[in-house]
Amino acid sequence: MKDQAEALRKRLQIKSNRQNSKSIAVVSGKGGVGKSNFSLNFAISLSKRGHKVLLFDMDIGMGNIDILLGNQAKCSISDFFDGKETLSNLISEGPEQLHYIAGGSGLERLITIDDDTFSSFSDELSSIMDNYQYIIFDMGAGVTKESLSFILSVDEIIVVTTPEPTSITDAYSMMKHIHIQNQDIPFLIVVNRVLDDRDGINTYKRLKEVSKRFLGRDLNALGVIPDDRSILKAVTSQTPFILKDVRSDASKAIIRITERYETQLLKEMPATNAFHFVTKLKRFLFER
Repeated sequence: MKDQAEALRKRLQIKSNRQNSKSIAVVSGKGGVGKSNFSLNFAISLSKRGHKVLLFDMDIGMGNIDILLGNQAKCSISDFFDGKETLSNLISEGPEQLHYIAGGSGLERLITIDDDTFSSFSDELSSIMDNYQYIIFDMGAGVTKESLSFILSVDEIIVVTTPEPTSITDAYSMMKHIHIQNQDIPFLIVVNRVLDDRDGINTYKRLKEVSKRFLGRDLNALGVIPDDRSILKAVTSQTPFILKDVRSDASKAIIRITERYETQLLKEMPATNAFHFVTKLKRFLFER
């Protein structure tokens, strides 16, 4: 009887954890817009506010989260597919109790692995995700068949762009491609490297207007980040800018974005759970 009660408590605890988990994909239409830097500092900002956060570097071949942290990871996702490590052993600890998995080659192998290997991958991923309130996937620039499967499985998508016309165009193209596959996943817009707030607001309005006109959907403004020299200094020193100088304009912007996400947008977008994410991922991957 005691064993049954203990098992029930564990199941209820797992269910509770799942109800509080949130999966987020951070994407960009092109490279060089500061997507990974945003992902890292946003994840740290959430962690500093007491949340359990896992940052998963999915920028295959170009993963640089560990470089931005100045901490070369001993293993990456490729080690799992090579049979050298379990997923849980890939988790490294960063600043402010942030956990992360370093990027590496391997994502493209998801569409060719056998059922047993994928079952192991999905079971481990689901178990890991249950331990966190936020799982942030820092995706590579643009979209591939493999990355699209992950993007379509998350609760919401953060699109990072800059005011440059080519960046705006690429961001819209990215959203259009995703929208064709799924019209319900929310898009949250971050405009990086703005000269001033008006620059960021105008960029968001342009994206919102074209999205409303051609896709028939609204976008959510998450915030703007200034073109701050402190970011370059932080990258050079391999220290996240929110830790390098919390009083910098860029750090204040990340804090405002985190607060807006928590107080407003999070209430509008309920979380699902890790099981739901993995179920969708399996469906997308095996519809090939």
